[in-house]
Amino acid sequence: MFTGIVEELGEITEVASDRLSIRGPLVVGDARHGDSIAVNGVCLTVTTVVDDVFTVDVMGETFLRTALSRLQPGDRVNLERAATLNTRLGGHLVQGHVDGVGEILKREPSGEWETVTFALPEGASRYIVHKGSITVDGVSLTVVNVSDTQFSVGLIPTTLAMTTLGHKQIGDPVHLEMDVIAKHVERLLEARFETGSTS
Repeated sequence: MFTGIVEELGEITEVASDRLSIRGPLVVGDARHGDSIAVNGVCLTVTTVVDDVFTVDVMGETFLRTALSRLQPGDRVNLERAATLNTRLGGHLVQGHVDGVGEILKREPSGEWETVTFALPEGASRYIVHKGSITVDGVSLTVVNVSDTQFSVGLIPTTLAMTTLGHKQIGDPVHLEMDVIAKHVERLLEARFETGSTS
C-alpha cells in the first residue's frame, strides 16, 4: 500500500526483458530484498540493492499492461516506498495496481500552477468523480474536471518540480490507478444485483 506522495525522482540505469534497475539513493536507504517500491505508480518487488541502485523483476504481463517497457536508461521515474503504520497519509490509499494507461492531451500553465488534461482508457470514467482522488504515475492528485473520455488535474509548483509530471510532454503515456474504494463499491453493487438481494 502507498499514499501517492512521491519521495524521490529516480533514474533508470538498465532495462531488460524481465527487470529494471533504478538509481534512487533515498528509497534504497533502508530497502531490502522483498520490499515493495512503486515505480511510476507500479508496485514492484526489490530483488537486489547495490550501492544506490535497486533492481526489480517485471513480469511480461506488467510490461504488457503498463508503459514500463517504454523506459530507457536515463529516464526519470517517480519512486515511493510502501507505507508503514506510522506513515502520514498525505495523499490517498494507493495500491500500485495500474488500471490503465492514459495520455497527456493538453498542458495549460496559469502562473506557477498548471492544468493538465489526460485521455482516459475506455470505461475508466465511471470510477472518477469531480474533486475525487486519482493516481497518475504514482502521484496522488485531485480531479478538477472529468468526462467520458478525459479528465484534468491541477499541478502545484511542488508537484511540477518533484515528479515526472512536470517534465512530461503532450502525447506521453501515464499510468492511471482509480480510487480503490470506487472499484470495491462497484463490485459489491454488481454482486447485489446479480443475486437480486434487496437487504
